[in-house]
Amino acid sequence: MGFADLSGVGYVLGDGRTLFSDVSFRVGEGAKVALVGANGTGKTTLLRIVTGDLKADSGTVAHGGGLGVMRQLVGMREGERPLGDLAAELGPPRLRDIWKRRRKAEARMAGGNERDQLAYAQALADWGEAGGYEFEVVCDTVAVSVLGLPWTEVEARPLRTLSGGEQKRFALHLLLRGRDEVLVLDEPDNFLDVPAKRELEQAIRESDKSILFVSHDREVLANTADRVVTLEAGTAWTHGGGFATWHEARTNRHERFEELRRRWDEEHHKLRELMLMYKNKAAYNDGMASRYRAAQTRLRKFEEAGPPPEPPRDQDIRVKLEGGRTGRRAVVCEQLELEDLTFPFDLEVWYGDRVAVLGANGTGKSHFLRLLARGGTDPEQGVVAELEPVRHTGTARLGARVHPGHFSQTHEHPEFAGRTLREILWDGDRDRPSLERSKAMSALSRYELALQSEQDFGTLSGGQQARFMVLLLELSGATCLLLDEPTDNLDLASAEALEEGLKSFEGTVIAVTHDRWFTRGFDRFVVFQRDGEVVESDEPVWDVR
Repeated sequence: MGFADLSGVGYVLGDGRTLFSDVSFRVGEGAKVALVGANGTGKTTLLRIVTGDLKADSGTVAHGGGLGVMRQLVGMREGERPLGDLAAELGPPRLRDIWKRRRKAEARMAGGNERDQLAYAQALADWGEAGGYEFEVVCDTVAVSVLGLPWTEVEARPLRTLSGGEQKRFALHLLLRGRDEVLVLDEPDNFLDVPAKRELEQAIRESDKSILFVSHDREVLANTADRVVTLEAGTAWTHGGGFATWHEARTNRHERFEELRRRWDEEHHKLRELMLMYKNKAAYNDGMASRYRAAQTRLRKFEEAGPPPEPPRDQDIRVKLEGGRTGRRAVVCEQLELEDLTFPFDLEVWYGDRVAVLGANGTGKSHFLRLLARGGTDPEQGVVAELEPVRHTGTARLGARVHPGHFSQTHEHPEFAGRTLREILWDGDRDRPSLERSKAMSALSRYELALQSEQDFGTLSGGQQARFMVLLLELSGATCLLLDEPTDNLDLASAEALEEGLKSFEGTVIAVTHDRWFTRGFDRFVVFQRDGEVVESDEPVWDVR
């Protein structure tokens, strides 16, 4: 049975700040361990230390049984690379090296050089000896399962031709069927629809591998983790139960810290008062000098030992989405057909509705939100004219005083390139007023982003980018929120803060989501089916592949 052991691991950022220290826990014996923590606490950094991509500044990491790794953006932004390259990267280290050599030799074969032909033949022989053909059998099984095609037909496909969900599912299936006995998965559920998430949950539960994973999906955490490691306050602690009891365990832990600190403060006060009493007595009684020195020594040793750790400060994220009154009908769609995605459908969304848009990946949900964000069939009403047009027939109209605010799943904002958060707020735009420095810092503080004010948007973590995008929606004065997977990268506290903010929002909310927990706050459900039909349901419908 594979294992990974961390002992006293610490990491210091380039600016000298300690990101975390003294992190110790074990992943072994087939355990399914979830790593949770606020955005920016170092979860991905810690995973990179476990996998050897980064070197810890202190402590040790040991593992055995082979280590399979799925990174947060597996395959993303590598559009022209073939699927075969991604598969090889997920395979055993020896196969990875031979695959690279084989690809180079294959590329040189076009020259007809005998030396290149011999090099290619040798690479093929080494590939076979290292178990490469057995690996291709596994790839074929996964390709048929995920893509419905044999490996020979998809091996050379550019990654850009696969959806994010298909790339994730391919990587997960390959790792779970592979030889490595320890898996490290960074947000494996992102970009997956609910049937794929359920498939992931079942695969993790039934696997005999030891798995360490990061997820922000509360349903995934509740259905898979048998232990939870929490990264907070610059260190980590382990809850031996599942996610269902994690909140209670965390509350109890913080209460214990508070009680220990209270007792320490009381004892410190007593020792100090005792030392001062003997000091006063020693001033007019030489016989008290020895007791005074003893009290000083006792106080000094007590203070040198230091107080117990204080409870970690909870994030205080305050989302103030205000909205505003609009016409009774916020959105009206008549015989709307998204080209090559849906059949014509009608839909009326009323002021104040909370509409969850559900369905499998690739059914047109994001296209629908993008069309509304552009103003529907009247782009003059749109909030983001720069969004790519959506080919459609029929009509989609926004109601009176409906001002849409769009949250993009991919966080793509080329207009923010090279600009800090403070600069973006200072500059404003056509829908958002300029904020002078004090107001900008106040707004960033409410979203726990004050420390990132001078940081470029592109360098933020996915969760920090998501929080900033919600802040921009707040400042835009939107009366109809169009949210495309808003909770994908948000940590637990941020997701809960967004949910609270939406409760008090005076306007209409239309959200594409695969987050089953988040969906509990919605009262209408529009389902984009695989067959192109768009229907409304009285309750969430997830099995729509």
